[in-house]
Parts: sequence; structure tokens; C-alpha cells
Amino acid sequence: MVTKKQGDENSIPEMLPLLPVKDVVLFPDVVLPLVVGREASISAVNEAMARDQFLFLTAQRNKNDEIITPDKIYNLGCIGKIVRLHKLPPPDNRIKILVQGISRGKIVEYLQQKPSYFVKVVKVEDIEAGEVPVEMVALVRTLKENLEKLVSMGKLMSPDILLVLDDINDPGKLADLIAANIGLEVSESQEILELMDPFERLKKVNTYILKEVEIISMQVKIQSQARDEMKKMEKEFFLREQLKAIKSELGDGDPKTDDLRELKKKIENGDMPREALDEARKQFKRLENMHPDAAEASIIRTYLDWLTEIAWTRGTKDNIDIKEAEKILNEDHYDLTKVKERILEFLSVVKLKKKLRGPILCFAGPPGVGKTSLGKSIARAMGRKFVRISLGGMKDEAEIRGHRRTYVGAMPGKIIHGIKQAGSNNPVFMLDEVDKIGADFRGDPSSALLEVLDPEQNFSFRDHYLNLSYDLSHVMFICTANLTDPIPPALRDRMEMIHIPGYTIDDKLHIAKQFLISKQITENGIDDKKLSLADSAVNSMVEEYTREAGVRNLEREIAAVCRKVAREVAEGNNKPVKVTSANLFKYLGAPRYLSEEERDKDEIGIVPGLAWTQSGGEIMYIETNILNGKGSLTLTGNLGDVMKESARAALSYARSKAKDFGLEEGFYKNKEIHIHVPSGAVPKDGPSAGVTIATAMISALTKIPVNRKVAMTGEITLRGRVLPIGGLKEKVLAAKRSKIEKVLVPFRNKRDIDELSKEIKKSIKIVFVKTMDEVLAHSLVEGYGFKKRKGEFSITVSGGKQKDLSI
Repeated sequence: MVTKKQGDENSIPEMLPLLPVKDVVLFPDVVLPLVVGREASISAVNEAMARDQFLFLTAQRNKNDEIITPDKIYNLGCIGKIVRLHKLPPPDNRIKILVQGISRGKIVEYLQQKPSYFVKVVKVEDIEAGEVPVEMVALVRTLKENLEKLVSMGKLMSPDILLVLDDINDPGKLADLIAANIGLEVSESQEILELMDPFERLKKVNTYILKEVEIISMQVKIQSQARDEMKKMEKEFFLREQLKAIKSELGDGDPKTDDLRELKKKIENGDMPREALDEARKQFKRLENMHPDAAEASIIRTYLDWLTEIAWTRGTKDNIDIKEAEKILNEDHYDLTKVKERILEFLSVVKLKKKLRGPILCFAGPPGVGKTSLGKSIARAMGRKFVRISLGGMKDEAEIRGHRRTYVGAMPGKIIHGIKQAGSNNPVFMLDEVDKIGADFRGDPSSALLEVLDPEQNFSFRDHYLNLSYDLSHVMFICTANLTDPIPPALRDRMEMIHIPGYTIDDKLHIAKQFLISKQITENGIDDKKLSLADSAVNSMVEEYTREAGVRNLEREIAAVCRKVAREVAEGNNKPVKVTSANLFKYLGAPRYLSEEERDKDEIGIVPGLAWTQSGGEIMYIETNILNGKGSLTLTGNLGDVMKESARAALSYARSKAKDFGLEEGFYKNKEIHIHVPSGAVPKDGPSAGVTIATAMISALTKIPVNRKVAMTGEITLRGRVLPIGGLKEKVLAAKRSKIEKVLVPFRNKRDIDELSKEIKKSIKIVFVKTMDEVLAHSLVEGYGFKKRKGEFSITVSGGKQKDLSI
């Protein structure tokens, strides 16, 4: 209420006690109740009552400050008069006062600090607006309307405020009265108190009222939405209860009860062992006592579903017929004789022993040779389910063992997933790309596989999600890898490695004729009457368009030819197409790889050697030149360290045999020996070129040509012995393709010749050698001072002696 007495403003003294106020701002013409409790404040009130009841009230900048200093209060406040005082009884000792705002005031000077502040104050008057503008009149009306709207929306205010506002025409006083009653923050009220322009004060107050209207509107909207949602939930609950009652009357039963009854039946009639059954019953009891909408209910339900759907004891019956299994392996794969024999041996043991707890097989070999399809053939031969998972790039141990149920979205690992997918406890389980497993902060999956792939441990494999022992001893695990070195030693030790070599050109020709050509003709919508591929075309694809150990790229090239023919057929050309090596470029373009050019005459210092690559064997002509120099040995052709060492060993051998070859003692001191291996962009390494380099070097030094129809391979020692090498099968086939008539092979590789077919052995002569003397006897051309006799050979150099060397 505004209760202003005539003459109050004229009798206000300049020196007034200071009363700091914590959380409210006093406006002129407003009556404000206060409770005073601080000693300094009580002293200020007593001083005011002892004088003329006037005091100066100003707001604190921070309401939590208990000790007041001039920098902690606002300079501009309100001069007030105490109109009523009431002391509270002990032990409270506080004072209640009713203060009426008289006028705005500003502190000019602090006159006293103890026991309370006394300040010198000057009154601050509003700016005189003169004649009230129309805009201000409109703003006053708008302000009153907004205030009425605010009150109608439920804003807590004095019920008499609107009646009082109707009697006030002064814009400044109207703004002060509204600001004092709409519950503004201290900083906002102080901002209005410090505005001396009534028009600006009205605008600021109107802004705060509009802001408050928006806030209350949002509150009303939120409350309305919450109320509607509650009503909706109540309605749904009521309808569900009605539906339950109706179904009960009809005899349909409760869906939840029916679901639980079905789940319990699955648990009791399942094939779970005792440990799993006890855990399932325990979790089922927990589920029964839970509300169906509880968060944990869905977790338990998912867990029970896994327990009931996994094959614990049920599996497929092995139906192993070794003859039938051999037939299946031969139908699905060409050649791979050793691999098939090992698989048939394994299946024979399984058939006789009846219980599988044997080695874990690992097929190791280059890409595209049929490792994964071998696993499928084994499963078909045994009559088992086949499951495959790829381990390439796997870095999380939980992928193998699963996540614990404490995690959101936890699931079993891939092993248990595969068992569930197969629906039996004894599938053929293929772990693909075991050499490409990673490891990081989430764990090492290869370490988790140690238990899975150990027949002595995997009968009690424990997945983190199930947290129950699962017997994996009935599962037949087969791993595949391209390389064995990246596999951790502990894991590699648990597996029996079966190495699958790359296919030869003949192998690829047979595979293409038996499998690939018919498959691609069918897949590209044509028939074998429209397209025929000659053997020469397939051979050209292998030699000139692909360089691989497997047959994936060969299949792509065959598919490319089929697509070209399919387009011709689609365009209306119904003539049969025959693709040969002569017209293959029309379909595949220019050859991407060129084979070594065949030599047309015997040459000095040029020897045909044999090399092994992942895509098969290759012929490799090693060239040697003798130049004037300072005794250096130059090696070119992108050679590795081992191959360079072979060249140095060959030079040492030639130096040790200098007299036997009719060479001067220090022939190498004023000569430079340059050895080059063509295809310089291709890296080459290995010791098997040792005898080839030595032969080329001796040919160049003695000026005796080398027979171009004789190829060789073998490692050389300083004493001229020939040591065994690898990849012999591929090398002999490369010699056959290059029309070589004789191949010199280390004697200790004699056992490897058994891998060759009888046809190959008949078509090319294979000579086993133990020393370089034998190599030279078979490779150097007779004449040119070289004479070969039975059991020995000799070299005659013009002007020198003849030396006989026994074979």
C-alpha cells in the first residue's frame, strides 16, 4: 500500500543511518516489511528511531556478504521511513520493521562506520517529461494490460495491486510500483531503480513483464503436456485391465503368463546340462517376480533365450565314407594330392575312434588356392554343419569370449554365435584369416583362441556372456592363413600346418576347364554353344594376363571374356564364338605380363636359371660380362642379400678353381665381373640361383658357351657342392613351358620329384647333380676347347695345359 504523509520529503535530514538490504530493493511510495538481524543493521534502526525514523536503504551486490563495506553495496538506493517496529522475544533478538519508501537517494559521503554506517545522502529526482506524450500513454495502457494478463495466468501478486494501479497516473510511480510487485531479481530491480527517465523505466518494466508472461506460458504448456501424458497412461492402464478381464472371461488367459509358461517349457524340455539348467531355473524365477516393463526383465529374457536356443548336447551324426569323401574332395578341388591325403587320414581316424579330439588343422597358402572351400568339402563329406567366421582385423577379445551381462547390449562371442547358427554342437568351424588377427587396448583375440583351439582345454570353454562351461571338444576347428609367421607362436603350436602350394599353369588349365569356364558361362547368361575357350587361350590368360598363386584373377579374366560375348549375343549376333590365344587380345586387350624371350642360339655368359614365385615357376636368364677394371664384382637386377652372397660364393669358387679352368692366378685383379638378372623392377632373393650364377661366370671367363636347352637350380658352396632348394615342382614346370630339354637338380631334391606326374617326367630330362663339376659337364657346349668323356670332362685353353676333372 502507498501510505505517504504530507511533508515527509521536506523534513528528511542529509545525514542518515545506512541499512544494507540483502535480497530486495525498496522503491519510493512502496511499503516494505523487513526483518533486521545483524548488529550493525539493528544499530542503524535504533539510531533512526532515536532521531526522526528516517534511514537510507540500499541493496547489497552479493546477498551472501555479512560484513558490509562501501564497495559491496550500490550507491543509489531509497530513503525510507520506519512506520512500524516490533522486537522479537529472546532468544531471537531480531527486529521486524515496516519501511515506507520516500524518495530515491544517492550516497555522497560516508560520515561514520561504527557501530553502524551514517551517510550523507542527496535526493535524486525523476527527469521532468513536461507534457505526457501519446506514446507514453499508450505504453501505460499496454503495461496495465500485460500485468492483468500476468495475474490471470496465475502470477502470485497482492490482490489489491490492480485496484491501486487504476488510481496512479504518474508513469514513474506506476513503473516503481509494478517493479516492486512482480518478483524481479535484485540486479533487475536495481537497474529499474537507477533509471531516472520515467518513459525508459516503463519500457524496461514492460520488457520484464513480457518475459515473465513467456516463462509462465511455457510452464503452463509443460504442465498441460505432463497432465495429458498422465491421463493417457491412466487410460492405457485402465484399458489393459479391462482387456485382461475380458480375456479372463473368455478363457484366453494372460499373455505374460502364457509367454512365461512357454519359456519354462523350453527350459525344462531343452538339452541343457545340469549347470546350465540350474542357472536357467534361477534366472526364470527372477523373471517371474519382475514387472514386464522393468529394464532388467528384457536382459534376463534375452539371456534365457540364448540358453534355450544353443545346442548343448544335440549334434549331427557323422556319416563318414572314406571313398565317398575322396570323391567329394576330387569333385570340388583339382590336384592338391597331399592335402587330400592328409584330410582323408584325419577322417579315417575320426571314423575309427568315434570321438573327435584330434589336432586342429590349419590350411596355409597363398590367396585363391581353395582353403575355405576345402573346409566346406570336409563338412559335406562328414555330413556336418559348416560355420565360418573371419578373424581378419579382429582386435577385441570380446569378439571371441563375448561381453559380460553388466554391459548394455552385451552378446556372446562369435564362437557361441557360430554354434547357435549351426544348430548343433559338432559343426565344422572354420576360422578364416587367422594370421590377420590384431591386438590393441581392448585385448588380444589370439590369446582367447588359445583355449578354443586346445583339445585339452576347450571341453570347458567359458563365454563371458553365458558364464557357463560349454563343451567345444566335439567341434572340428579348421584355420586358414596366407602366412604362418604372423601367427603367435603359442597359437601356431596348437595347430597342424598343411601347406597348400600355388597352382601350376597345367593345374590352372584343368581347373578352368572343369570348374571356372562352365560357371562363368552360366553366370553371364550364355551357353557353351555360343562360346568355347581353347586351351591356348586359357594358357595365355595364365601367362600373360594374371600373375597369382590361385585362380581368382583367372576367373575374372574368363568372366570378362564371357561378358564381351554376352554383349554380342544381346546385340543379335548368334554366331558361335571361339576364343584362342590369337584373338584373345580382342577381348582382354594387350597382355599385361610378358614371359622371358626364348634364346635362338647358345651364348657365352648367359645361363637359363629357374625361379619360384607365388604364381608358379619362371625361367630366368642370368647374364655375365667380363670387363677391364679393378677386380670389382657388380650385381644388378634388384637382388636381395642372400642372392648377392650366392654371387660372391660363386666368385670364390671360380677363383679356387682358376688353374683347373686355365685361368691366370690373379685373373680377377684387373677384371670387373658384372652379373645381371633381367626384370630389374622385380625384387629377387634366395640361394637357389647359386649354381646358375657360377656357371654364367665360368662361361664368361673361359669363353665357352652354355647350352640354351639346359636349365638349372641349386645352392652353391665355396667348395663347389650343390645344396637342395625348394619349389622344385614349379621350377620344373616352368622349364617345360620354356621348351627346356634338360634340368639340373640338386641330388638331395630327388625325393621332391615324386610330386611330378609321369607325363612331366617323360617330357623333360631331369639330372641330379652333387657338385659344380657335374653342372659344368652337362651345361657347357662341347667344342670351344671343351671335351667331355665318359665319367669325366676336361677344358683345353689355347696355349695351356689340359686338365682332367673326374665326375
